[in-house]
Amino acid sequence: MRIAVFGAGGAVGSRVVAEAVARGHEVTAVVRRAVVMPDGVRVWIGDAGSADDVEKISAGHDLVIAATRPAVGRESELPVVAAAMLDGVARSGVRLLVVGGAATLTVPGAGTLLHETPEFPDELTAIAQACAEQLAACRADVEADWTYLSPPAELIPGERTGSYRVGADELLVDVDGVSTISMEDFAVALLDEAERPVHRRARFTVAAS
Repeated sequence: MRIAVFGAGGAVGSRVVAEAVARGHEVTAVVRRAVVMPDGVRVWIGDAGSADDVEKISAGHDLVIAATRPAVGRESELPVVAAAMLDGVARSGVRLLVVGGAATLTVPGAGTLLHETPEFPDELTAIAQACAEQLAACRADVEADWTYLSPPAELIPGERTGSYRVGADELLVDVDGVSTISMEDFAVALLDEAERPVHRRARFTVAAS
């Protein structure tokens, strides 16, 4: 499979690239500036916020993964990028997997969204709102073949176990109420969906087993 990863230099994107390479896929790493990538990975300088760039870069690929993340203070760029990604892949006819946020997941037993709970950190409000708009952009789109993957509450560097649980719109928690997954296993889940599509034009979530 030929996969273009936008945001390939980031914490999640770099792990997605590594997982895709390990599985034998042909990978194009799309970044804003040149970075070192694993052997065999093609590096392409491009702008995820430009539908023209997305169309041009995605052409000839089987799948595009959007793993971009805005800098603090620039959270409003996220839904703009989502719109450009959706437009670009709609033109090229290539499937899109979007790395989203957890804030719009429903808290088990509470019936409220994660970012609406009293415990939600104020400093994450801006990115939570941006992720909500990102998801809304996907759900409103009628042209692109998209899938949106929300992480659990904690997405942290860690170990690749290759095991995880799958959910839909509700936050996944363990018996102790913890909602987490390693970035490595998150990449596994993303590539599993890439290889065996189950959630086309839908949002799903994952968490550690």
